[in-house]
Amino acid sequence: MGTLVDSVTLRVSWGLPQIRTILEGGKQEPALHWYERPNFLSGISERKWKVPYLDQLIKPDAKVIGGEGNPKPAEFRFNWLSATGTGIFVAAILSAFWMGTSPYQFVRLFLQTIHRLRWSLITIACMLAIAYVTQYSGSDVTLGLAFTHTGVLYPFFAAMLGWLGVALTGSDTSSNALFGNLQRVTAERLGLSPILICTANSTGGVMGKMIDAQSIVIASAATGQHGQEGRILRFVFWHSLVLASLVGIVTLLQAYVLTAMIPKS
Repeated sequence: MGTLVDSVTLRVSWGLPQIRTILEGGKQEPALHWYERPNFLSGISERKWKVPYLDQLIKPDAKVIGGEGNPKPAEFRFNWLSATGTGIFVAAILSAFWMGTSPYQFVRLFLQTIHRLRWSLITIACMLAIAYVTQYSGSDVTLGLAFTHTGVLYPFFAAMLGWLGVALTGSDTSSNALFGNLQRVTAERLGLSPILICTANSTGGVMGKMIDAQSIVIASAATGQHGQEGRILRFVFWHSLVLASLVGIVTLLQAYVLTAMIPKS
């Protein structure tokens, strides 16, 4: 039990903003009492490479998404020390040491796990690649603009747009980053509450979490149901769609009937 608590504590601490800043080579302001500046990890624990033929070559339309429409940077960021997976790996090593697992047995189990999850890891990597292609090709904004033509029904489709964003990217945070500003601009153009519409993007996105490929692959790998990803997707798809639709209906009611539920900005 103590090993589990220590492992969880390490992983949680690893993800704290103050700790991540230090692990990435930055300076924490104000400095932690045990941390002396300058940071010796600067330039070591995080490396960045600009993607050729893509970096600063894509300029979003400011009239569509709002803002200044500055060219988008395209960088490959390798934060090997602050990454969540590194914290989990360190916790696994400490747990193995605490339980008396030999280095040979630990390495053998580690390699066996990678072999078992090889196709799952490849699938997750491909889905992340699709998310980046969707973003930099502009197809995400195109989908968003298609929803904006729904007029008075837009509050319903705002939730569905968040649902679609998470289904594509696998992350509610990524969906908000992709569609959040577009949702705000569209809400202002239609005379709707930006707070309501942006919230609908997040809540609708939660319902899409159960059908994104990463979640399904991880779930099938964790439960030993390799090769059953398609069956799982078919089973949960309609549940996800119905739940997202319910969120859209509630948003529609809040936009025109239950307006008192919307907080004032």
